[in-house]
Amino acid sequence: MRKKVIMYNLIGMLLFTFIAAGCAVNLYSGRPSDQAKIGALSSEVDRLQKLREQERQELQEAMDLLQKRLKQEIDDKEVSLQMAERGLVITFVAEVLFDSGKAVVKKEAYPALDKVAAVIRDKVYDRDIGVEGHTDNEPIVHSGWKSNWELSTARATSVLHYLVDSGKLNPKKLSAIGYGEYRPVASNDTEEGRQKNRRVEIVIIPKLAKEREGNKGNVGAQQPVTYEKVK
Repeated sequence: MRKKVIMYNLIGMLLFTFIAAGCAVNLYSGRPSDQAKIGALSSEVDRLQKLREQERQELQEAMDLLQKRLKQEIDDKEVSLQMAERGLVITFVAEVLFDSGKAVVKKEAYPALDKVAAVIRDKVYDRDIGVEGHTDNEPIVHSGWKSNWELSTARATSVLHYLVDSGKLNPKKLSAIGYGEYRPVASNDTEEGRQKNRRVEIVIIPKLAKEREGNKGNVGAQQPVTYEKVK
């Protein structure tokens, strides 16, 4: 019996994952006693599909507005936008935000950050926002940081504080993390590649991603359900 419950819970998790990834799911009824449970699961599948489509539309609207308001910064290759599985990613080249080896946001960067904050507040105010700091693999020499981890974390936190302390965004929705040199987007063998790796990413996280994480932590709370294809 316990194995069956575990199996049904895993099925529920897989369905949730498939919907989050945009996969179509068809449920087929089996024994009559399972009809109510299958109906409930079908309703949940429909809800997740609708939520995913709504998420896609709202994040796309936010991206379109950011492209308009950050046109100059994008043209100057100071900022880039990307729609990724983890959400809408707004990438700032580190030199735009900070002096070399420093973690204090430059005043010249305030207008660009203000534009980002305004779009978040107006379009996706209810989303969680992650601020991620990244560096190249050059070792710390003169700046006084213990390692690139400390520098990247301090930079992410500085951006977070600017967005919160200026009253632009809800602190309950923000988090900051530093990845140091360990998530490069280009080769560190060239100056151009190292510049791309020195960055801060502001990630607008979809609600569905957060719900999926919460679902993983509540596997035991799912109701078991059986289903099989009618022959």
